[in-house]
Formats: sequence, structure tokens, C-alpha cells
Amino acid sequence: MYIGSTDKHGLHHLVYEVVDNSVDEALAGFCTVIKVCINADGSLTVIDNGRGIPIDMHKEAKRPAAEVVLTTLHAGGKFDTGGYKVSGGLHGVGVSCVNALSEWLELEIHCSGKVYTQKFARGKPSTPKTVEEKGQKQTGTRVTFYPDKEIFEDLKFVYDTLAHRLREMAYLNKGLSITFIDKRTKSERREEYHFEGGIVEYVEHIDENKEPLFKKPIYLHAEKDNVEVEVAIHYNKDYYDENVLAFANNIKTIEGGTHLSGFRTALTRVINNFGKKQELIKKDSDTVTGNDAKEGLTAIISVRLRNPQFEGQTKSKLGNSEVKGIVDSLVDEGLTNYFEREPSVGRAVINKCLAALRVRNAARQAQELARRKNALESSALPGKLSDCSEQDAALCELYIVEGDSAGGSAKQGRDRTFQAILPLRGKILNVEKARIDKILANEELRNLVTAIGPEAIENLSEAKDDDESSGHSKKGLEARHQQTLQYLRYHKIIIMTDADVDGAHIRTLLLTFFYRHARSVIETGCLYIAQPPLFLIKKGKNEQYAFSEKQRDAVVKEHGGKEGIAIQRYKGLGEMNPQQLWDTTMDPKSRTLLQVALEDASAADEIFTMLMGDQVEPRRDFIVKYAKEVKWLDI
Repeated sequence: MYIGSTDKHGLHHLVYEVVDNSVDEALAGFCTVIKVCINADGSLTVIDNGRGIPIDMHKEAKRPAAEVVLTTLHAGGKFDTGGYKVSGGLHGVGVSCVNALSEWLELEIHCSGKVYTQKFARGKPSTPKTVEEKGQKQTGTRVTFYPDKEIFEDLKFVYDTLAHRLREMAYLNKGLSITFIDKRTKSERREEYHFEGGIVEYVEHIDENKEPLFKKPIYLHAEKDNVEVEVAIHYNKDYYDENVLAFANNIKTIEGGTHLSGFRTALTRVINNFGKKQELIKKDSDTVTGNDAKEGLTAIISVRLRNPQFEGQTKSKLGNSEVKGIVDSLVDEGLTNYFEREPSVGRAVINKCLAALRVRNAARQAQELARRKNALESSALPGKLSDCSEQDAALCELYIVEGDSAGGSAKQGRDRTFQAILPLRGKILNVEKARIDKILANEELRNLVTAIGPEAIENLSEAKDDDESSGHSKKGLEARHQQTLQYLRYHKIIIMTDADVDGAHIRTLLLTFFYRHARSVIETGCLYIAQPPLFLIKKGKNEQYAFSEKQRDAVVKEHGGKEGIAIQRYKGLGEMNPQQLWDTTMDPKSRTLLQVALEDASAADEIFTMLMGDQVEPRRDFIVKYAKEVKWLDI
């Protein structure tokens, strides 16, 4: 209920809940340093130099206040209006929830010249201990916890996931220093995050591999009716997707909300008003829409308010109705003034939006050709598609295979009842820098879109203005996912490419397409990667498949050394006969599929931009940095 799930997302949410408490101290002006450490035993420690959780006796509970906070829901200081002006924690359930979901938790508080320590086991407290700290003026809180293995599926914290979130927190709170340490490896990993430029530096970081439309991001900062609003806006020249991140009291609202809605409304209005004033927009048909204003946009919207109303404890959407008008008003005023001071920037933005408008109108006709009247109707399907007979999309699978050779084996080896095969010729278009009209004009991508179900590919269908959130419909994320499932012709879309460099490249191109233009297919859990075997080990009549070098070595060892053993390395799916391909890769009873997940949209965006964009230097630096970690390279 409070952390969303018991998988990796829920596990990392425990960390965010504890860190959020320290950040709240920073927002209140009492904390400047936060340290997060993954310990060698797999536990995690969060330390801050804030005031420390109160350790005096709670009047009603007759127990130390710190113990009450750790064991009682809704007991946090955020309910007391004198506690925090703004806070990411809404209900005071965060740290008590972490305690309840931990096998053990240790608390250490430095406060009022004393050191308070207490241990907990699955939420149950031991007797606290308080020691006088003579001559010490140190204050702060230290929380160490080990997640409960009876609750969580996996107890291993992912370094990159936490690093991204902690860096994000440092960007959102300029001047705050956050240290992140991982002690699980021989050589300790350590990163320091400190950004005096705040969200302006954040926008520059997101766009560092893209050519900017203008030099410095637009920065707006104002306060109205006890709501503080910070906005950083940037546009890039050659990219057509958007990357807009919205936060409320440092909490990323992935479904947006009223603050994002107010920003979008104001942005579109200001662009149109300035365009008319500059006589760049002369007729109604040239009016810029919200979707035109999104093209190439990178923005951060951060609001801070006293009583945030989130949808659910995981805080995915801000609901305060008054915030929309406040953000709208402040952005309208601030951006209008900026364009008046920097008219060249305003004209550059308007010209980019007008170019997007013209392309969108031109793409409408091509889009109509690509769209089918009925998603399950096979008469308009691509000629290369070998469809299945099953009509229930939930039971159907589509294998996207590389070339006619692999396609032939897959067609013969499949179960025709529920498995469809779509062979692609060569490497598809890199959509990282391609507009909709160019994508729809590409035969291979058009075949892919038609086979999947054009209505399910939301970014290629006719654009509808959406002022609620970035890439999410007004009905919310769940409604959008239901719509995707309704229009998909197959609820399992499986990328099956060769196990060589070319195959990896094609797989990356396909993943780029799905990430940029069919993200809800990933979000609904419908996209998979097939895992064909890399080796066939033969000894006499005995045959065994291996899916990794480690597994190959284990099989060889099992047979006692290499004499009489023949090892075949599969580089292409076409090297397997239809029966072998079915047995190893396509039979639901024996195959291995990797489900593609979208762990973090902004982190994924950075990776795709770097790997698939036109900036060579960042890609080269990435290769140099991780070259020693490559496990295999088949040239």
C-alpha cells in the first residue's frame, strides 16, 4: 500500500522514504549534508546533519518521541504546522513503514548534547539507550536498515537506480551535498553530488549530448500564496521528443498533475501571444498547439507547498487544484518578460514550434494510410507477416526476427495457433532524430506499426493536446495502458535477433523505436527479448544447449574435459533448424524471455540519446569508460 510493490521498485522506495526525511530537514534550512551508503552486508545507511529526530518523551504515548515515529503510522512531525514549511513526506508513514518492512533497523540520533540509540526487529523496538555527549555540538540522524527477505523478492539494491535518484535530489536542492557510497565491491564506489546551479544544471545535464536552440536555459523562480515555483526551460535543435520532469516537494510526480498542467497551458499561450506580436503567427491555422510546443523541449518544473495532495503514498500525481492557476500565472508572467528581454530566443522557439506544426499537418495523410480500421483485421497486414489463427490478443505472440533466413526457420518452427512472425530486412531507421513523417515513410517501420496495431502506437497517432502530464492522457496512466492493450494485436511482442554485433545493433534500434514512439507497450509489460542459445555442446549422441559462456563451461566440465566434445557457436538464428529454434527459443515450456522494463524514463532517455544520437564524443567516452567491463565481443 505504502511502497507500491514488493519488487525492485518497492525495495528502492524504502531508501527514498528515509532520504526524503533528511531532505525535508534541508528544505527547512537545518541540513546541508546527506550521506547514503550501501554496506558490505547489503544493508543501507542514511546519515544527515539535521536537527535529529526528537528524543524527549511523547506526552500521550509515554515513550520517546523517536520510538513513536519509528513504530506508529501518521506520527511524523509533518502534521504539526510548525514542524516543516514544506515536506515530501505527507502522512508521517515513511520511516515507520520502512521499519515495519525491515528485518532489522538501527537508529542513532545526535540531539541536545545526547546520543540516542535504539534497535528494531521487524518493527518491534528494543529498549532505547541515551548517553550524554559532553562538549559535542553534533546533531543529526543515522538510520541503518536491512530489508525483510520474507517480504521482498530481491534484496539487492541497484547502484545506478539509487545514484540517479540521489543526483536528482541534489539538482533539486541547490547547495545540498549528497555523498553516495557502495561498499559491496572490493574497490569502494563513491560519488559526490553538489550543484549550485540547481535545476538549470539539471536541464543542461539532460541536454548535454544535444545541440541547444539557445545557449543558457530559461530560469523562472517566483512565489505566490505560499507556493514556490521553479522552472528551467530549454529547447534543442535536432531532436523531436520532449523530456519534461515535474516535482512537488522534491517528489517526482511521474503522472504530472496540476503543476504540470499549469506549466503547459502557460507555455503554449505565451508562445502564441509572442508569435502574433512578432507577426510570425498571422492566421488561425498557424496557431501552435501544446503538442507543437513539446517538440525538442526539455524542462524541469519544481514546486514547493505546505499541504501537497498526492494520489497514493507513492506520490505519482499532484492534485492541489490551486497550484494549476499559480504555476500558470507565474510562468506566463516570467516567460513573457523573458521573451521581451531576449526576443531572439522567443523567435527561435516559435519557429521550431511552427516547423513542428507544418510537419504534423503533413504527416496526417501518411498516418491515415498506416492506420487500419480494425486492429484485428488481417486483410491490411504487411505481406511479410505470417499471422496466427488465434483472435484473442492476450494469447497471441509476435516474433520480430532479423532477415528472411531466421524468418524462415521461425515460421516453420512456430506454433501457428498463437505465434506470428514478422521478418525485418536489414537495420531499421534510427528514430532517435526522425520526425513522424519520415518514420511513417519507412517501409520496415510501417510494416512493424501495422502489424502491432497502429492505434496502440500513441506517438504516431494523430496528436491530441494533453495538459495533464508528460506523455500521459487525462484519464491517467492506467486508462492509457488499458487503451494500449485494447488496440495491440499481440500482448507479447518478442524481439528475436542474432547473437552477434549486428543483432545487438538491430535490437537497440528496435528498443529505441519502442522507447520513443510506443512507450506504453513497454509500460504494460508487453515487450520481450528472446534468449536463443549461444552454444550447442555435443558428445556422442548427447546434445546440450548453453545460453552463456559460464553455462557452456559447466556443461563441458560435466562431461569430464574436452576430448570427444564438439562445441558449436551460434551466431545467427538461421543456423538452427526449425525444430531446434522451437525447442530452445520459442516453446513457452522451455524458452527464456527477458521482459523489457522502464526503470526510469529520464535515465533511459539519457542513455538512448547518447548511444543513438549524432554526438560522437559522449558515445566514445562511454565506450572507453566501460570497455573493461565488456563480457564478450563478437566481431
